[in-house]
Amino acid sequence: MAELSGNYEIRRFPAVSEGKDGYAEAATWARAVSFGFHESTRTPEHVAKALATYEADGRVLTGAYQTGAVAPSSLPADVPVATFATFRKSLNIGFGRTLESQLVTSVTVRTPHRRRGLLRRLMSEDLRRAQEDGIAMAALTASEGSIYGRFGYGVASFERKVSVDTTARFSLRHQPVGSVEIADPKVLLQVAPEVFGRVHRLTPGSIGRQDWYRQLASGSLGRDGKEDPAIKVALHYSEDGTVDGYVSYKFLGWDTEPYTVEVVDLVAAGNSAYLELWQFLAAIDLVERVSWAEAPLDDPLAWALTDPRCIASSDSRDMLWLRILDAGKALEARHYPAAGRLVLEVNDPLGLTAGTFALDVVSGQAAVERLPEGSPADLSLDISSLSSIYLGAVCPVTLTAAGRIGEDTPGSALKARQMFAVERSTHCLTHF
Repeated sequence: MAELSGNYEIRRFPAVSEGKDGYAEAATWARAVSFGFHESTRTPEHVAKALATYEADGRVLTGAYQTGAVAPSSLPADVPVATFATFRKSLNIGFGRTLESQLVTSVTVRTPHRRRGLLRRLMSEDLRRAQEDGIAMAALTASEGSIYGRFGYGVASFERKVSVDTTARFSLRHQPVGSVEIADPKVLLQVAPEVFGRVHRLTPGSIGRQDWYRQLASGSLGRDGKEDPAIKVALHYSEDGTVDGYVSYKFLGWDTEPYTVEVVDLVAAGNSAYLELWQFLAAIDLVERVSWAEAPLDDPLAWALTDPRCIASSDSRDMLWLRILDAGKALEARHYPAAGRLVLEVNDPLGLTAGTFALDVVSGQAAVERLPEGSPADLSLDISSLSSIYLGAVCPVTLTAAGRIGEDTPGSALKARQMFAVERSTHCLTHF
């Protein structure tokens, strides 16, 4: 599908694997994405592998193309000056409930074509189409923190990098109930989706994973598009012998100081599995440090250690950004642990779901009513702030203190905190 936008043509097309109609256009688009993220030029083999995983995810690719003559000797007109992609996965919204969401990724604009409205056009039209399809939520992970608030996105989960001292200082209070064994990395091609599916059902903030993750964890397809022979894998078995967790990891080499193992992917469908995989990592011979770039902010490991200073934390950062597209539908989709009534005056910079909404919760179930314009509200906030508090990881009281939420009825921010709480810490293990 193609649309004209000033000096640009907007084209949307499905991701396809090598040998299918449209592959050349998709491959050129993929190379433009890698350029936009400052990656080395992808080989044809890397592009083919990437597009095969995109096809498995059902991604829709969008590009903005120059319609006039391009500058002499510059990139040809068939290379998009802006890229954008979407696919749909489920979002765990707490208490075992999920919400199909529009995932936005691969957003780039070539430097000479910035500040011409391309990103606004691509984003606003995509969000409107998703809303028209009945999708109540959009999500992304942001490379820059200052861009997406203007489109109504708000930070909804966090992660951090940890470096764990696994010398004699490392000791857990936990008594093992399962076991850990080494496995051929390729078993994760089958096992990883099964284990992650269990974790996804248990974890607020979890996003359904794209096909590439099982290939990354198994060493079948690294970030450079090649197989990674350094990958090793261990599986955790519960008391009944069921695989309920795994860790994919690699040794960083004898020139590291101290000798370090890097976690590539750690997925555990229970507290015991999580701690026992860490116990396994700490027991690896000759290794003195384990690093993980995607650890949860609220981490049980710190509280299970007899010496919590074994963990050095750095690079705490936002992870998942949410954008509510239909406030009524999104609010009614959630389970609420506290009963009550809140009236929310919601502003929306794109005009998708602005209004005043009465949220009434009885026995965990919500009923939402749109009230007439000008009705008194307990809280006034923009859609990005509502999206931030939706999964319970961002505190409405804090946003009120920051001036992001107006508290028109005293105590309403605290009530919102209680109502929007979830059953366990919000964490998203899926980058996209």
